[in-house]
Amino acid sequence: MCATTRDDAATEAWKLLLELWWSERPPRFPAVAGEFGLSPMALGLLKSLEPGIELPMSTMAEWLFCDASNVTSMVDRLEARGLIERRDSPKDRRVKLLALTAEGETLRERALARLHEPPEALASLSMADQRVLRDTLRRALSAEG
Repeated sequence: MCATTRDDAATEAWKLLLELWWSERPPRFPAVAGEFGLSPMALGLLKSLEPGIELPMSTMAEWLFCDASNVTSMVDRLEARGLIERRDSPKDRRVKLLALTAEGETLRERALARLHEPPEALASLSMADQRVLRDTLRRALSAEG
């Protein structure tokens, strides 16, 4: 029997993470978005905006892999709900910046808390296994940066 190489183990771990992610993402993201009266794309937009940070609309379009006109439509709806605001860029008046409002920050925080609830596949692991997984993923993420 051949020993598993480091690359094989990394490939399998990545495959398993993706399988877990894809088994959860399709039902979870739209369901959470719906709880807050948002489309999945609008939730993605709010998730991408950090409190206290302004982001150009063009950057948001790139991050969401969509056309700028789609972002404009979403921003119109979110702005009408008082969740975000458009601001003029002090450096370039052609650029519109997006920022969360206080109400938007609150909704974002509540929605992220729902998204961050662990799926049953993780919650059913022993506390020891959960800690090992968490610590391993932290190390993997810190090695990336």
